[in-house]
Amino acid sequence: MTDTPPVGGQSAAPTPEPSADVPVAPAATPEGPPGRLWDRMRDDPQYAPEHLALEAVRRLGPEAAQWAARARNDHPGVSSDVLADQAIRKFVNLARLSGAVSGAAGLPGAVLDVGVLAWTQARMVLHVAAAYDVDPLHSDRATDLLVLQRVHKVAESARLALGVAAGRERADALFGLGGQRPLGRVMLQLGVRLAQMAGVRAAKRVIAKIVPGAAIVLGTWANSSATKDLAERSRALYGRRGNAVPEPRRS
Repeated sequence: MTDTPPVGGQSAAPTPEPSADVPVAPAATPEGPPGRLWDRMRDDPQYAPEHLALEAVRRLGPEAAQWAARARNDHPGVSSDVLADQAIRKFVNLARLSGAVSGAAGLPGAVLDVGVLAWTQARMVLHVAAAYDVDPLHSDRATDLLVLQRVHKVAESARLALGVAAGRERADALFGLGGQRPLGRVMLQLGVRLAQMAGVRAAKRVIAKIVPGAAIVLGTWANSSATKDLAERSRALYGRRGNAVPEPRRS
């Protein structure tokens, strides 16, 4: 790390190194799914969680891998548990903010809220995987996301659904098969599916937020509680895998 330049001929004190317990500073605000993913989920709301999982591994997997590599390079000897703890703290804090990130009312605001929360949770899971030396870019991480977030009970059904979603992505790219269903119905289905993925029992909240004047935003407690539960499941899964032989990456 570069020292502060001397002032008036006097050597300035070097910038202190961060503690090994906190290898990377947390981001200030949560990030939401990219616009292209929102379009895909809106056109195919039935498979919204699968589209989100596939895009998360593609877009967030490299971020998680780079974070873990940088943390280990900057802090040699840092344990996987310390890295996982740091990632969990970071994303639980971001989850608390995600319920009000959109600032929008009604059904669109509710859908944005749960979409940002589900995306934040996916980032956390991939960072926990990287903390335990489990490849966050591997295609199986999308399967893990759907099982950990309880969209599917077992990996086999998750893989099947991911295959269907990927096929629909390819078909849409080739033939432009965007849905033409009523927008309100599509948004409601999308909101409920994303709420199920985020694990906050938010279906009633999504519906309630449609009512004029209700102004119901997903609570910070519900968001952080669901994210903490997901964090423990992720730690249990990847903590076991971390000592295993690394799996080959699939194309």
